[in-house]
Amino acid sequence: MRKLEEFPTIETERLILSQLKEEDIPSVKIYLQEKIFSDLTSNIPYPYMLEHAEFWLKISREAFENNTGYTFAVRNKEGQIIGAIGLHDRDDDKAELGYWMGKPFWNQGYITEAAIALIDFGFRELEVNKIYATYFLHNPASGRIMEKAGMEEEALLKQHLKKDGEYFDVMMYSVLKNK
Repeated sequence: MRKLEEFPTIETERLILSQLKEEDIPSVKIYLQEKIFSDLTSNIPYPYMLEHAEFWLKISREAFENNTGYTFAVRNKEGQIIGAIGLHDRDDDKAELGYWMGKPFWNQGYITEAAIALIDFGFRELEVNKIYATYFLHNPASGRIMEKAGMEEEALLKQHLKKDGEYFDVMMYSVLKNK
């Protein structure tokens, strides 16, 4: 993954993707309170506490400094955080895409819009060759986002993730720089 000196800001038609800030922490904590976020993701704990949000901000900054990832706040045009999306280096010119969106903003196409912009950014600016994402089978809406963002189903990964002592199958989608 090519290293950028400054954290970028990406604008889409309805969104601003920018670096996470300290003032985002209270909103993040509120959004991620609901158990559904833990149920649908591999790395959001329940209950979600203030220290989880603070730690996430810290590791997101470290990932940028170490050139291992870019975690963007997804903001509306007024600058309010409504979700997050990121690309994380997985070696061999691959990056993993991950995202979440605050429940009040579901089903409005925001994450698809952000994912399309971030995939373009990954290929153009970070010079990765492949971007992939996975989702739990009980979250097919996430798979639809991946499809709308131009990704294609690649593989069913059996018992690939362990969460709360249980193994889960996940579906992997991907997109290549030169299709």
